[in-house]
Amino acid sequence: MAQKARKDRAKSNSATLNNLHVGSLVVTVLFLALHFLYRSRSLFLWFILSLPSFICQAFLEYSGRPSYDPETKALRKSGEDLAAAGLTEYMFDVIWVTWVTTVLVALFGNGAWFLWAIVPAYGAYKGFGMFSAAKQMAAGMGGAGAGAPDGAPVGNRKQRRAAA
Repeated sequence: MAQKARKDRAKSNSATLNNLHVGSLVVTVLFLALHFLYRSRSLFLWFILSLPSFICQAFLEYSGRPSYDPETKALRKSGEDLAAAGLTEYMFDVIWVTWVTTVLVALFGNGAWFLWAIVPAYGAYKGFGMFSAAKQMAAGMGGAGAGAPDGAPVGNRKQRRAAA
């Protein structure tokens, strides 16, 4: 049963990565075609602001691509789950926001690059939320060791009996 799950994940990861690379190719070709044929857009900004997307794609390719034994064609590694929540999800978000921004820049001009500011703003928002949660947890843990509100010592039953 576990082998079937690994094969299903490998198949899903391969399809996801292939769709990701085709989407990236389409967006890149569209941008470059409109840049060279219709209106000049900033290639420097495109490269710099697309770099995080390319890095995320490379990381997802490295961690999610299944590997097979070259001789027996047996599944060696199914790859990490690309449908997982958390960092993987955020990497896909960075890629999709970059794609939308690139298409809007190709259609409407270099001013649309400011839309890409959503990515660091969202990262700062999530980071601030995590920092606040960690700060509250640390404050809660610091107050727990001080003792109960009525002055009784905190500890296991044996310690409480000895203190009484």
